[in-house]
Amino acid sequence: MEMAMIQQLVGHEDVRAHLRNALASGKISQAYLFAGEEGSGRRTLAKRFAMALNCTGEGEKPCMQCESCRKALGQNHPDIITVQHEKPKVIRIDEIRDQILQTVDILPYESPKKVYLIPDADKMNPNAQNALLKTIEEPPSYAVFLLIASGEEALLPTIRSRCVKLHVKPLPDDVIEEYLMTQLHVPDYEAKIAAAAAQGNIGRARAAIEDEKFGEITADTLRVIRQVQNLSTQEFIEIIKQLKDEKENVSVYLDLMQLWFRDVLLYKATADANLVVFKQELSTIREQASGSSYEGLQKIMDALENAKTRLRANVSFELTMELLFLTIRENCQGSYKK
Repeated sequence: MEMAMIQQLVGHEDVRAHLRNALASGKISQAYLFAGEEGSGRRTLAKRFAMALNCTGEGEKPCMQCESCRKALGQNHPDIITVQHEKPKVIRIDEIRDQILQTVDILPYESPKKVYLIPDADKMNPNAQNALLKTIEEPPSYAVFLLIASGEEALLPTIRSRCVKLHVKPLPDDVIEEYLMTQLHVPDYEAKIAAAAAQGNIGRARAAIEDEKFGEITADTLRVIRQVQNLSTQEFIEIIKQLKDEKENVSVYLDLMQLWFRDVLLYKATADANLVVFKQELSTIREQASGSSYEGLQKIMDALENAKTRLRANVSFELTMELLFLTIRENCQGSYKK
């Protein structure tokens, strides 16, 4: 028999255990907050819990087979309502009023629970939150509210205090690697790079693998890093121009550079090839580790972090990247072949 989807979710054992215990005991709270970054699995956890609350199958829930589960999978379950919002950065009071307040007193059509999924709950403006608060404080016994947010900070303390808070944390790299290799059939080398670059975010890792551009970005990044000591000023200018033309991907380039120099630093400290992500580039990593100082490598790591901060603050792209590449060239030594 197929295991319940809550158990099939990758990682997040603490959250999954809490949900299983709530279902088994029947002690369901009126409101839950699934907090975590986009792509962390928070939305999937909330959706599967919504399904489980109304599942009529036997054994672990959701069973994925009963009529209720099939309707939920088809996104046409009358008692599982997902709140929509027109503007991408805000949920207004009229959207909460129309989709929740005006329907919450209507009994469920066919299920024991009427479940409201609120994605981007942290985008509710204060008026919307206050309107929702009145319902969460004294909800009908059948209503359950599942708030999905990047964090708690944007929510009113009174909202947070009435929610069971479930923090969806970053996953270990090896868990993501295993998922990519077994479920998406990704080669181990690519899985290791994507998992490390994703920084614990399984959605980000999956998106990287499914995006053909990720392979191109990885190849371009490695080409630049291998030859950074030999690149002329004109070549640097051309690289920066190319990066500017695809600014939407620059964060991926910077993440990959951080992974590379993390490898160099770790190998310099331990000489342990098993700790290296870019194992196929071990000879170059060994050369850079041997020729560079700890202080120089730390300057590069700091420069990469500073570059991310400056780009988020809209500092000049060209200036930011020029400073970064100069720092890398000044502090990264090794034997290069063009």
